[in-house]
Amino acid sequence: MIVRQIPLAIGPAPQKTFDSFVAGSNAAALAHLRALSQHPGAPVYLWGASGSGKTHLLHALARGVQAGWFDSATPLPWLFDADWSLIVLDGCEAFDEAQQQSAFALFIDAAAHGTQVASSGGVPPVDLPLREDLRTRLGSGLVFAIAPLGEPDALSVLRQEAGRRGIFLSDDVMSFLMTRFSRDLKHLMA
Repeated sequence: MIVRQIPLAIGPAPQKTFDSFVAGSNAAALAHLRALSQHPGAPVYLWGASGSGKTHLLHALARGVQAGWFDSATPLPWLFDADWSLIVLDGCEAFDEAQQQSAFALFIDAAAHGTQVASSGGVPPVDLPLREDLRTRLGSGLVFAIAPLGEPDALSVLRQEAGRRGIFLSDDVMSFLMTRFSRDLKHLMA
């Protein structure tokens, strides 16, 4: 008896780049971040619902540069490195008191060294449940609301990702996914 093994088409996760981001109504934010990657400027804050693409855009901005990446799962202490050209604070609304203190210190060090700061959260900076000095610094630069993709764009992204993985998703399967699961791309892509 001959046993044949069928290889699974499992490969690396797709790279989070500006080119792989489907902008939809977020073209202005995408254009600004592309420019920012070439010419650092004022801090930038991205806010929106889970799965709207905030973290994707932050990964794209951090691509190819030395960056410090901090989120609520990053263990303390958060120490500044003068070699960084970018500091990312992802999911700011989840920072506890000690993380808020560290994020504020990173922001001060970044300003002193001319290091770009990019951050994200689920709500606008004014509504963040954070200490006032950190909250105002997060909102001191440009703030972009990142809107989730509409259904046609989301379906297109899903179909493209399925194809990349070697899977064909019929219209019936796509319809099932969109009616039975959370519509945010973060969960649909998983």
